Amino acid sequence: MNLRQKIYKKLLDVPRGRVTTYGELARAVGLDNGQRVVGNAMHSNPYPGIIPCHRVVMSDGRIGGYAYGEHVKAKMLHDEGVGTERGRISDFEKKLHRF
Repeated sequence: MNLRQKIYKKLLDVPRGRVTTYGELARAVGLDNGQRVVGNAMHSNPYPGIIPCHRVVMSDGRIGGYAYGEHVKAKMLHDEGVGTERGRISDFEKKLHRF
């Protein structure tokens, strides 16, 4: 299994209605300071409907980028019960999934 596949597999552990950060996901697969690697994997996600890359956010609670636009990411999160306000996750610490 290559690194990108490990990242996608670990991301599947983040439950609906929760988010994780790029850094948290990187550490979960054994990468120190691997946020960019995770970000590149999310950007290259071939199955966004299956691999929930919209659940990965920035460490300060900002939504971060999404291939289909930040507004689409916010809507997907909202549909899962994760609120956003002014580009940030509402109740970020409560919604944060740690591995």
